Amino acid sequence: MKGSQLQKIVAGSRLTLPVTILYGLGICLIIGTIQHQWWIQLACFVLSTYLMILLNNFNALIRVYSRAITSAFIILSCVACFLFPSLEGGIVTLGFIGSLLTLFVTYQNREATGWIYYTFLILGLASLAKVHLFVFIPIYWILMIFVSSFSLRTFLASLLGLLTPYWIGITAVIILYKGDFTSFINHFRPLTEITFFSAYGSIPLSHYLTYAFLVVLTITGIIHFLRTSYNDKIRTRQLYYSIMFFNIVVLVLLPLFPQHYDLLFRPAIILTSPLIGHFIALTHTKVTNIAFYLILTAALLLTGFNLWTSSFIF
Repeated sequence: MKGSQLQKIVAGSRLTLPVTILYGLGICLIIGTIQHQWWIQLACFVLSTYLMILLNNFNALIRVYSRAITSAFIILSCVACFLFPSLEGGIVTLGFIGSLLTLFVTYQNREATGWIYYTFLILGLASLAKVHLFVFIPIYWILMIFVSSFSLRTFLASLLGLLTPYWIGITAVIILYKGDFTSFINHFRPLTEITFFSAYGSIPLSHYLTYAFLVVLTITGIIHFLRTSYNDKIRTRQLYYSIMFFNIVVLVLLPLFPQHYDLLFRPAIILTSPLIGHFIALTHTKVTNIAFYLILTAALLLTGFNLWTSSFIF
């Protein structure tokens, strides 16, 4: 069997996703899910995978049948296995995917106040777990411009959705804590403690290698898409342009705020997956076939290295 044929089969086979899911669950077991009782984190991972399937299906991100995007998400999540123990991070991952899923529904609909409300409601709920997620709110407003859904009404709907969880929180504080807003204020305190270029000395080698891998995949995916985007529908192009913009911003923020890798790696993985999935599913030349094997080999080796160097495993 020719190598390029094998790549095509892997990209288009209905067995690819089930096999990849089994691989992902196996990595979760190796990490120590049973020993550490990380059942909620596992549930977040499984639900995130399902949402990635919906994200691909609802938006036809690849013009042929392929589960390459979801499979790429699982494999990249396994590469960054050091993120798995974080429950807050698992919730944030769900928030990112869920918000993109609802945002993309609003393509060319400046009256989609309901979907925009849900998009920012999801972000608001996720920010209860990780308040630094507020940094991404302006980026989502820019994404609304990319998908042609930004208007005064949708902007106001976004504010309403974002604030809804906190209005409920204020009510809970008044009822349960008799007006003591100390814990409520402390939730926002980390936003005033942001520092640039800190904690480099405490960042392990595995994180640097994972970041470099994501950068290489992003560049590969962007170059491929820009060269072949004329084959995709206008709607698909706009969605990918928003994905590329968001991903570049995240990859720039990572070296600026390395101490927040647990937050920033997650959207980078989510956004890199469509880019590299599009590349794998729609290229079948000898050069891209070699790239396919190099990417797969690098992912497996890096996953093994990150498993070996993760303190919660050994």
